[in-house]
Amino acid sequence: MLKHCSMGRFELCIVLVLSEVLFLPFTHELQTSQGQVLMQIRKHLEYPSALRSWESYFGDLCNLPSTEHMSITCQESAVTELKIMGDKILKMGDFNGFAVPNQTLSETFSMDSFVTTLSRLPSLRVLSLVSLGIWGPLPDKIHRLSELELLDLSSNFIFGSVPAKVSTLVKLHTLTLDGNYFNDTVPDWLDSFSNLTILSLKSNRFKGQFPNSICRIKMLTAISVSHNELSGKLPGLSTLTSLHVLDLRENHLDSELPVMPKGLVTALLSKNSFSGEIPEHFGDLGQLQHLDLSFNYLSGVPLSALFSLPNVSYLNLASNKLSGSLPDQLNCGDKLGFVDISSNRLIGGLPSCLYTSDNRVVKFDGNCLSIDSQHQNHGSYCKEAIIRRKQSRGTEFMVLVAAIIGSILVIGFFALGIFFLYKRNRARRTYEQHILPKAVQANSPSGVCSELITNARFISQAVKAGTQGSPVCRLFSYEELREATNNFDMSTFMGDGTAGQLYKGKLESGVYVAIRSMAFTKKSSVQNLKVRLDWLSKLHHQHLVSFLGYCILSGGQDDPSGNKVFLIYEYVPNGNYRTYLSENCPEKVLKWSDRLTILIGVAKAVHFLHTGVIPGSFNNRLKTNNILLDEHQIAKLSDYGISVITEEIEKLEVKGEGSKSGHRKQPLGDDVYNFGFVLLESLVGPIVSGKGETFLLNEMASFGSQDSRKRIVDPVVLTTCSQESLSIVVSITKKCISPEPSTRPSFEDVLWNLQYAAQVQATADADQKSDSTS
Repeated sequence: MLKHCSMGRFELCIVLVLSEVLFLPFTHELQTSQGQVLMQIRKHLEYPSALRSWESYFGDLCNLPSTEHMSITCQESAVTELKIMGDKILKMGDFNGFAVPNQTLSETFSMDSFVTTLSRLPSLRVLSLVSLGIWGPLPDKIHRLSELELLDLSSNFIFGSVPAKVSTLVKLHTLTLDGNYFNDTVPDWLDSFSNLTILSLKSNRFKGQFPNSICRIKMLTAISVSHNELSGKLPGLSTLTSLHVLDLRENHLDSELPVMPKGLVTALLSKNSFSGEIPEHFGDLGQLQHLDLSFNYLSGVPLSALFSLPNVSYLNLASNKLSGSLPDQLNCGDKLGFVDISSNRLIGGLPSCLYTSDNRVVKFDGNCLSIDSQHQNHGSYCKEAIIRRKQSRGTEFMVLVAAIIGSILVIGFFALGIFFLYKRNRARRTYEQHILPKAVQANSPSGVCSELITNARFISQAVKAGTQGSPVCRLFSYEELREATNNFDMSTFMGDGTAGQLYKGKLESGVYVAIRSMAFTKKSSVQNLKVRLDWLSKLHHQHLVSFLGYCILSGGQDDPSGNKVFLIYEYVPNGNYRTYLSENCPEKVLKWSDRLTILIGVAKAVHFLHTGVIPGSFNNRLKTNNILLDEHQIAKLSDYGISVITEEIEKLEVKGEGSKSGHRKQPLGDDVYNFGFVLLESLVGPIVSGKGETFLLNEMASFGSQDSRKRIVDPVVLTTCSQESLSIVVSITKKCISPEPSTRPSFEDVLWNLQYAAQVQATADADQKSDSTS
């Protein structure tokens, strides 16, 4: 350009050249960089159909027209909003061992690399990646997107915990993680989001208590944590003055109903374990439109003011323990269109506003009302409940008075004793204070010897350390294992199972462990074996025996018989479930409610193995002697995931396993079928040696009549169960061991039925206890 410039226009040419050099390439480079990042994101997501339009578009992606599945917004050549909606939507019934893995991205997908790529769009304010099959734990580097105001990662397969560094995204006003597999506690630092208005964590596996930190987020308008495993007390929410929607359905919350904010519009609290009476202040929630308190343990007379709230349109109080009668002159709000008070213990008549309106749907079956006798219980059923409740209240009052008086006397005597002891001998008092904990420990009321308590403490510390960020899975040296087992002395030998020999060891730290020794041939790939072992180390669940690490010993080319892998697990001290079903130890035999608790724990663990990890773990050797009980009688499943390891170990004899092709055809069916026999043994007791599946199936066929059950079912079960609870388990057991795999239930269905049976049994036990007290 310079050689074509005349002398008079030379300065102008210089300016033009400099502008071309300095400015045009810079702008072009920035656009290219952002475009390259978007294309890299598309590659990470394995070219989803939602981004198909990117293939034929050669312009600036910022100008690409939005669709219902994709939109990009840019400002000053930087991407500020990215929304992608995929088609990998998980539907009910997809938990069958095939659909879940097929709905995820391939094994080559790396969540860490994907988030690293996303972080190269630092101006992002809105990021929505829904139903794209993304899987893996969420990396803490997501915090690099410091401008985020909305984050939506729902309907994917993200598991583990929400990383703490997410708390630095202080500009967030919407956080949506629905429909994933997060299985840690709900973070207690959520109040870091002072601008948060919408918090949605529903349909995950969050556990622990509802965090108090949520109550300090003043801007919240909606909280949805339904379909999780939250337990314990729900704190008061009155400080959340902006809250309009509260959805806590299907958790395990078991407190009384707390104080609610007055501006609440929708409250969904069904299928928990809330108890006590409906608080009076619920009648002051003038903005409330939708209230669902069904399937809890609420008692007392239903609050009349609920029916006349000015804006209420939906009111569900079904399946509680509500009693008494509704007033004849009950007023119903003009907008009330649906009422369900069924399956309670209500007596008397039905108020006219619930009985005569054509514009209102009312359900009232399963009470003791004086109308519609065909669908009502006998009046004595509900009256007895009221009497028991009054007696219980009187007893509670007397106990409270006695406790207060007793406490005053104890405090007085205690203070007087301290005074005399202090005056007589300070040194002696100090000595007694030092020896008191030892005396208590030596005489533990649990009946467990001090050595087991010590071992349990070490094990708990080891497992706890692993769940708080320390590496649970570590490489053990062969020398460590030899020292832990006294060179694998026979005194440490625990058995020779279908997957190697088992030894009890004691590590240098004092932690007791179980060590499984398995042989493998030289043909096996050590690298592939390590990958599978690392996968096994990521399976963390309270009802799984914790996998602590491994050691691979190579005997060299000349000695393939010396190739071994050692799997190190936590040591579970109290034996296996089968021994607690045996009549040989009558003092240990478990009653029905205890058996249900153990079965539910194992079912939760297996459901986690199927759906809570990617890829899922199937063929988990479900049998009663692989269910171990710790010192607190908590069930822990052992030998899970072994089939994944043995696939990589050639020439290892695994008895009782079918062909690999057979496993792949029915991966979920095998676990459901085998668990059916665990259920059956829980009903009839351990099967006598020499009688196997044929005997069990014949026994199952005899469950049709009540007389046959009395002949077959374990007497301990018959004397400690309710007939309804027993029938539920018998029914699901029959389905589990169906000869036709396609007719067997999902493990989610199995778990639901067991939890329902336990709930029915708990109600029966409570009623029986109340009757005996009366």
